[in-house]
Amino acid sequence: MKRLQDFTAGDTFESVREVDPYRPIYYAAASGDFNPIHVDAQVGRAAGYSGVILQGMCTFSWLSDACVAYLDDPARLRRIRARFTKPVQVGDVLTFRGRCLAVEGSSVKLEISATNQKGEDVLKGAVAEGHVAEG
Repeated sequence: MKRLQDFTAGDTFESVREVDPYRPIYYAAASGDFNPIHVDAQVGRAAGYSGVILQGMCTFSWLSDACVAYLDDPARLRRIRARFTKPVQVGDVLTFRGRCLAVEGSSVKLEISATNQKGEDVLKGAVAEGHVAEG
């Protein structure tokens, strides 16, 4: 497991996730979010998309997963926030690129970008903070 001294401002990390055709259905079952725009392609097309869109909270969970992988322990993630800017659709490939902004005491501050395969932001202002006990 990473120790506090293993984190340095300027460190980078990356996570890539592809939205397979079943992801919105899996997430609906896990979360209870069966909004038709997430499970009915006709509803998605009527809303102007190519089909269903992924639940925003699934995208957010992938953001947190990228941070947890960098922090090396889910218990270390203390705060995370982001603003949704573009719906994510089946077939999209999301890339989460993070950077350690600072290590202050036991706090590790991160900023993360999230883009689709076209380079479009799907999240903006994504930041996270971890707490790493010394030792």
